[in-house]
Amino acid sequence: MATHKLDAKGIRCPQPILKITGLMPTINPGDVLEVEADCSTFEGDVTTWCQRMNKTLLALTRDGAVVTAQIQF
Repeated sequence: MATHKLDAKGIRCPQPILKITGLMPTINPGDVLEVEADCSTFEGDVTTWCQRMNKTLLALTRDGAVVTAQIQF
């Protein structure tokens, strides 16, 4: 199991979600993608995306304006 990182800070939604979707073919089942974003709607967007794509949202944390999501594929 590998951990991948995506820095999506500084870009506005829906771009962080589109970048996650674009990485899907390169991430193996069981791997974790850690995404950092500062878009104001990212928390809700990533939660909805995980539900729709049947991925597990392991953690969602906030540090100031930056939200970190850990998604298991």
